[in-house]
Amino acid sequence: MSKVYFIKSKNHSTDELIADRLKTLITEKDLFNFIEAKDMVAVKTHFGESNKSGYPRPVILKRVGELIKARKALPFMTETSTLYKGNRSNAIIHIEHAHKQGFGYENTGMPIIMSDGLYGDEETDVAIDGKLYKSVKIASLVVKSQAFVCISHFTGHLAAGFGAAIKNMGMGCASRRGKMVQHSNAKPKISAKACTKCKQCIVWCPEEAISMGDDSAVINSKKCIGCGECLAVCRFDAVNYNWGATYEELQKKMVEHAFGVYNSKIGKGIYINILTRISKDCDCMAQYENICEDIGVLVSIDPVAVDSASLDLVEKTSGKAFSKLAYNIPYKYQIDYAEELGFCSSKYELIEF
Repeated sequence: MSKVYFIKSKNHSTDELIADRLKTLITEKDLFNFIEAKDMVAVKTHFGESNKSGYPRPVILKRVGELIKARKALPFMTETSTLYKGNRSNAIIHIEHAHKQGFGYENTGMPIIMSDGLYGDEETDVAIDGKLYKSVKIASLVVKSQAFVCISHFTGHLAAGFGAAIKNMGMGCASRRGKMVQHSNAKPKISAKACTKCKQCIVWCPEEAISMGDDSAVINSKKCIGCGECLAVCRFDAVNYNWGATYEELQKKMVEHAFGVYNSKIGKGIYINILTRISKDCDCMAQYENICEDIGVLVSIDPVAVDSASLDLVEKTSGKAFSKLAYNIPYKYQIDYAEELGFCSSKYELIEF
């Protein structure tokens, strides 16, 4: 049974107060004792799609960074590029967006380094004992870093049911190809109407599976390996996918990728869930719809336990099953499947601090 530390907060507690209490907890319980001098520490978070969403605020990252530096280690904030077009679809615009959201060095004391490179294709295969995969593709710098601090904002999610540490690891730390595997059941197709014949997809396709047809670029599905390179380099939204994975199937894939992240950092990771500004949709959405009053912050070295405790607290606080708060889908499946794999445990001891 894993320990989950709980910092209780009230509605509208300031971010500064929450950040200071988190710093006190980590210090008094020596929760960063796995971080050694000169470790390069990946601090995975989410910068939010807009300033209206409920992402972890910069002051929380600042306090975490201060504690890591106190151990003579080298922290950096990190993220990965999204599959969809938006403010975070490649390293350049993602970092620019993060600065606009207040995550510059002047506010956090840490640089931003994208774990999956310029286009989201820098990846490392990590071995797992999964039922779907024996290895998963994880963003390279997550794997190469010596320690890992995962700071997640608890939200609803239209496909996973809810998102917290497991989702932040499984989707958020996967390379673009890893994300493609989780979301897609089909090979890409190119829209002749949107294609400008710029040929960038042809240049970058690693399997030479794309050629120029009469009206647009054309993908040879027999050669295509589903890597998503064409999706990344197309600037005109001409590449389309079938995102038709079922809820259970997507959650299985997401959990197995999270398992890979955990395996790469056994004994060198910690998981912090922020349960304030709890919203119906994940922070990838620009809009914000509050579904529960603020609860606080949970911390554990077990990502499954911290997610299980977070979900229990949200349901206890709201008095409703989470399917009544967000989306009516099998939201607990990700936790059940993690336990089925032997990837940590949902059993926890809640310790209020």
